[in-house]
Amino acid sequence: MRLGAIMPNFWAQTTKGPLQFYDYLGTSSWCILFSHPADFTPVCTTELGRIAQRYYEFTKRNVKLLGHSCDSLEKHRIWIQASYTPPEGYRQVTHL
Repeated sequence: MRLGAIMPNFWAQTTKGPLQFYDYLGTSSWCILFSHPADFTPVCTTELGRIAQRYYEFTKRNVKLLGHSCDSLEKHRIWIQASYTPPEGYRQVTHL
């Protein structure tokens, strides 16, 4: 994807259940889709943790967040429970 390109629609399993991208996004939201190499890595813990801490700042601006890595949903859940308490709307995507 290039900056400014239109993201294709996709279906994915997330830590909050199935997700269809355009349904999740709605008609007037922005989305930040960010990727990390694996759960339990320094990048994952610091960078994604910092984004999650600012979740409410993003929601005030109508921005939805999706995290992505190739790890399983179960590993995402374990990492989330071990690392921090995510905000209610935060989702972690697997296998796009």
